[in-house]
Amino acid sequence: MAYDRLPVSGDSSGMSDDAEGAEGTPDDGKSIISGADLTRVVDRIAHQILEKTDGARDTILLGIPTRGVPLARRLAARIAAFEGVEIPVGALDVTLYRDDLRLRGARALGRTDLPPAGVDGRRVILVDDVLFSGRTIRAALDALADLGRPRQVQLAVIVDRGHRELPIRADYVGKNIPTALDESVRVLLTEIDGRDEVVITGKDVA
Repeated sequence: MAYDRLPVSGDSSGMSDDAEGAEGTPDDGKSIISGADLTRVVDRIAHQILEKTDGARDTILLGIPTRGVPLARRLAARIAAFEGVEIPVGALDVTLYRDDLRLRGARALGRTDLPPAGVDGRRVILVDDVLFSGRTIRAALDALADLGRPRQVQLAVIVDRGHRELPIRADYVGKNIPTALDESVRVLLTEIDGRDEVVITGKDVA
């Protein structure tokens, strides 16, 4: 089930709230997770999902664009490799549900693509790269509520950098990385950035 949305001129980065307002390129930052370590993080989260969801029964992975989508696909592939379980994967665009639209101006709308069976009565695991203020996840919950009624909603992220502004907690976390507010954590993926790595940028990063 796909929901196509017309693009709007403006920011098309599709970044989660961790990267918004970040300056410089990812190459300016300090590497905190290597490509090999990122692979191990994805494998660990995949194992945790299998353990906590009774073998991923009635489970759907919905990635939040941009990098949450390839991460969701990677998790599904690893779960299939470990247990032979094929998990439906989709994408959940949250652009229209963000609470900063009027502050940041027009931006490109993404694509919401649900598995054919939908989300009603299923366990939905939202997948994103970095958890920061929690506002992107709040927007995702609002978007999901308009699409159906899941039995349960969980959250998987590669990095939790703290500084929550809303009472939101991830169920699956690859790594907790304390940060300053003027720093930015970026998850780089081969599918989008040409390499796997997690870097931290900011004026206080050497």
